[in-house]
Amino acid sequence: MASLHLASLIFATSYRSSFGVPVALLRTLASSTRYCSMDNQHSSKFNHGLPWSSWKSTRRKLSSQCLRTDVAACTTANPSANGYPEYNRLLPCPSESRTPRIEHLIVSEEGPALQLICKALHLPPLFVADLIHFGAVYYALVCPQPPKTATPEQIKAFKKYTAPSVLKKRASIKGKTLRDTQRTFRITHVDQILEAGTYLRVHLHPKRFPRCYEIDWKSRIIAVDDSFVVLDKPAGISVGGTTDNIEESCATFATRALGLGTPLRTTHQIDNCTEGCVVFARSKEYCSIFHEKIRKRTVKKLYLALAASPVPIGVITHYMRPANIAPRIISEEYIKGWHLCQLEVMECKEVPWPNAAIEQKYCVEDCAWPSKDHAYECKINLLTGRTHQIRAQLAAFGAPLVGDSMYMPATLAEIANPGLNPFRKPERHYASEDDEAVAVAEWVAQHGKEPTVAIGLQACQISWDDGKYIYKARSPWWRRGMD
Repeated sequence: MASLHLASLIFATSYRSSFGVPVALLRTLASSTRYCSMDNQHSSKFNHGLPWSSWKSTRRKLSSQCLRTDVAACTTANPSANGYPEYNRLLPCPSESRTPRIEHLIVSEEGPALQLICKALHLPPLFVADLIHFGAVYYALVCPQPPKTATPEQIKAFKKYTAPSVLKKRASIKGKTLRDTQRTFRITHVDQILEAGTYLRVHLHPKRFPRCYEIDWKSRIIAVDDSFVVLDKPAGISVGGTTDNIEESCATFATRALGLGTPLRTTHQIDNCTEGCVVFARSKEYCSIFHEKIRKRTVKKLYLALAASPVPIGVITHYMRPANIAPRIISEEYIKGWHLCQLEVMECKEVPWPNAAIEQKYCVEDCAWPSKDHAYECKINLLTGRTHQIRAQLAAFGAPLVGDSMYMPATLAEIANPGLNPFRKPERHYASEDDEAVAVAEWVAQHGKEPTVAIGLQACQISWDDGKYIYKARSPWWRRGMD
């Protein structure tokens, strides 16, 4: 296979003229729904002309017929319903994200990022430019250790570019530790120059958030201060972006709605499927100040949770497994190294289960809960702030949140098979570590997938500085149309 630096020769003319093409063409080349050069399999590859993966995958050049079809499909695009200028990158946005696919590359000769990637992966320049804009392309000065599935040829390529005799000639890594040189950073410009030996990771199918284009963002702004902005976050959208998509986020769209010249900064997170109050900093300095307030626990958060069963008033305590993966597993018993999780249920009242029209409007998933006559709205004071904490704790209590397709299936499984949860009191004892590992794996497998849009959870109020600043969200989605 020809060296990657040939990309600069092949795509130089196309790249220089790419930003002058009509918007319709830009939308077409960047479309993730109709882009037909990629197969549908989950694939991760490493290329120095060689795949680095245990998954079977193929690369095919984008056909001119496919491009012509896509251009015709996109020429009549309408502006957004809310009257804001439509953002024409990686659009039209699909209703569902495609199966994740990641490509890994080693640069063989210095050149601009866009041109090298285009050549190596046979991708249109505009598509690669859009991926870079979305934050879906990363680099490291030195390639990390290849996986065990790598072939001898791939190991050879890795050794070639990481040999001590090669690395000592690279001025860019002098004085850095190996860990520093293998740390990844986003590529932020299409013309960023990459030297030989640089590692690239390209996320070809970014996780998408189509609701971004349906929201009247100006109406979601709760407060604008010189130092911060408070947003009533819609469900189904990331607060500050994901690993492969920093464009379709609340931070980006709120910045644009307010016409700010400096991007808003994320100070804290709530789940994508949760709605409600989120604080953004308008400067790096205030972002640090707010982080310190959170660290000192001077920021108070109240939530409204719509549970499938009643929850008793008072403090609920669990311990969360420290693994940074979903689902979050919690235990009633103390386990050394696990994180303390506490919440206070302040109120719990019976309310009607959301009707079918409201559930459809907010894409609430039917998780097959057996009784839908009533739900239970709980006001919760979050005492510790763990990821998925309210969702996992209430589910463990037998009261999963309405629409929570990750935790409700596990609750239903335990109702059908008492004793399935190995972390329920009283503490269970196993004959061997293998038996315990099997029991834990079986319990994890009972959980479902992450909800696509909304669940019964809202960050209804946030306050800090002893109540000097108090902000409330609008009525939660399950009350709208009922109030």
